[in-house]
Order: sequence, then C-alpha cells, then structure tokens
Amino acid sequence: MEKERFLVEVTVKGEKDWKAIHMCGSMADAVPVPIELKAENDFKLTKEQLLNSITDKTKILVLPYPNNPTGALYPKEILEQIVELAREHELLIFADEIYDRLVMDGKQHISIASLAPDLCVVSFNGLSKSHLIAGYRCGWMCISGDKSRAKGYIEGINLLSSMRLCANVPTQSVIPKALEMLDSTKEMLEPGGRVYEQREYIYNALNDIPGVSAVKPEAAFYIFPKMDMKKFHIKDDEKFALDFLKEKKILVTHGGGFHWNTPDHFRIVYLPDVDTLTEACTRMKDFFAHYVQD
Repeated sequence: MEKERFLVEVTVKGEKDWKAIHMCGSMADAVPVPIELKAENDFKLTKEQLLNSITDKTKILVLPYPNNPTGALYPKEILEQIVELAREHELLIFADEIYDRLVMDGKQHISIASLAPDLCVVSFNGLSKSHLIAGYRCGWMCISGDKSRAKGYIEGINLLSSMRLCANVPTQSVIPKALEMLDSTKEMLEPGGRVYEQREYIYNALNDIPGVSAVKPEAAFYIFPKMDMKKFHIKDDEKFALDFLKEKKILVTHGGGFHWNTPDHFRIVYLPDVDTLTEACTRMKDFFAHYVQD
C-alpha cells in the first residue's frame, strides 16, 4: 500500500534535519517528498512545481519562508497560488516563518495563514533569528483555520504540553516583551544599516569573482552562491568546502548540507561586519583564481 506523502520545499535544512524529517515521516507512516528550488526562479516555489508534486496521497505542505539558505521571500501572488492548490487538494500547511522580521528592500513578509482562514495552517516562529539572539531556544507554534482535519495532531501537541516539555519560565517570560519591539531590527535592514550593507557587499563581491554567481537575498542573513562546475571541475561540494577551509581558514556550508543535489552551491552567513567580509571575499577570490578540484 502506498504511503501518504508530505511535500517539503527545499533547500530545507541541514542533512541531520533531513534525516529527522525522514524519521518523523516513518513514525507517521508517511514519505517526505522534496521540491527543489531553482536559481532561475530566484529560489521561489512555482505553481507548476507544486502541482507536479501533488498526488492523491499528499497530505501536508511544509513551507519554510523566508528561506534558509537562499534568503528568498515569497510575494503575495505566489502565496495565493500555493493556498489555492492547498485548498483544492485539501492540504495542511506547515509554515516555518522564523525569519519573518528580517526583510529588506521595502518588502514585507506575509503570513500564509492570513491568506487561508479556511485552511488548517500551523505557523512556527521564535526569537533567535528575528531578534538576532542566536542560541535563544524559545519558539512557538500557532494552529489556525479549520482544525477539524488536524484533531490527531492537536491531541498529540496537547499531550506533549501536559508533559511540560518546554522552555523554562524565565526564558518564556521574555517573549511578550520581545514581540512588542516591532522595530528592534528595522534600522539594521534599511540602507546604511549593518545587515543591509553587509548583504549589499557580499552580493557584489561574490558576483565579482570569475566563475561564481549569486542571487540577491531579500530576507534573512544568508546568501547561496553558485560555482561554475566546469570551470573548477567540481564533483564534490563537501570536498570544496573542506579544501577552502584548509587553505583559507574560512568555513562555508556546502549545498549538499541543505539537500541540494547538484554539487555547485554553498552557503555564506553574512552577519560578520563588512571589514571581515572583505577579508573573507579577498581570500575566496584568491582561492578560486587557482582552484581546480582533483
């Protein structure tokens, strides 16, 4: 008997998280089905991709946006198309929106739950990314819309809640006050702000390296550049990352760590200051000037 399916927009998570997704699917007697994003679509999920991935066994769509590692942000028209298909095929939507406040260029994050009051949407969020306090492990989830199709899921959540498997009280007490700070990161994301200027620098510097290209991220603090596989003879992106670390003492994450099938991408976190990024990109340009993979 064919198992039920849940669709996962990728690039999703690191390899360990992808294994965890498989394990969760196995526990639910379901199969995770990745949908690979394309650079030519600015790493945004298309209606055609989603439609081609849905079968009569599909039950859930997992949608992480703004996206890690691409920094892609979905406009309202794409979200409306996703909602339309989810409604037509009676899908539950799991929306990971933890980077929702880290949006640039005057654009706005739109929660998909606000566009689908009739659908069951589980929205996830937290403070560690939106307030730039990495390691602050306190998040939350909100179940909205028609909950009748998620009764078993809600029962499981209530059971876990009764076991008090949660963050400690002092940690949780910070959340209400933090959520009132609507402009806590706003200045950083505008022209002249630290994150904005770092994004501008890294985007231009990467595209200035022969054989390397990058799509400008619209949100979060990651960029996902592409390498010319023919120019550098790259067959193993993990080996590239290790070679770069050994020679230039700079750590990047290879694309395969995000379930990216072709070994031609890597992720950079552009949170270091511009001076640090300048030094890193100078070393990277020097590295690619001679690099040919064995």
